[in-house]
Amino acid sequence: MDKLINDFSFGLFFWQALILVILILLLVKFAWKPIMESITAREEGIKNALLSAENAKREMENLQADNQRILNEARAERDAMLKEAREMKEKMIADSKIEAQEAGQKMIEQAKAAIESEKNAAMAELKSQVSTLSLSIAEKLLKEELSNKESQTKLVEKMLGDVKLN
Repeated sequence: MDKLINDFSFGLFFWQALILVILILLLVKFAWKPIMESITAREEGIKNALLSAENAKREMENLQADNQRILNEARAERDAMLKEAREMKEKMIADSKIEAQEAGQKMIEQAKAAIESEKNAAMAELKSQVSTLSLSIAEKLLKEELSNKESQTKLVEKMLGDVKLN
């Protein structure tokens, strides 16, 4: 350090200082503006990129929210459709049961009516057969009773005895 102080030259210092000032002025005049413009442009580019990224992030969040909303709506619609289908199925089953019961009731009523008509027909036939059989028996009895003269006389006397005169 002593050597630097001893060898110090004011002329050399002056020229070096002058060259430094000229170099700074040239840099300021020719290089400073383009460097500052490129730095500013880069800052703006970074700022714009950050804003774009932020906007893209917000847009993505909005899209996700919309997707979630649409998904929820679709699920609700699906649930409503399933519920409606279940209700329709239950209604159809209930209607089918009612129809089956009505058809069964009609069949039972028809069967009862058929049985009643068959019963009436059977009763009529039975009465007819009983009356035919009774007439046949009465005819045979009367023939037998009336075949001999003595029986006829007894029967007439008995009938006369049964008849009361006023």
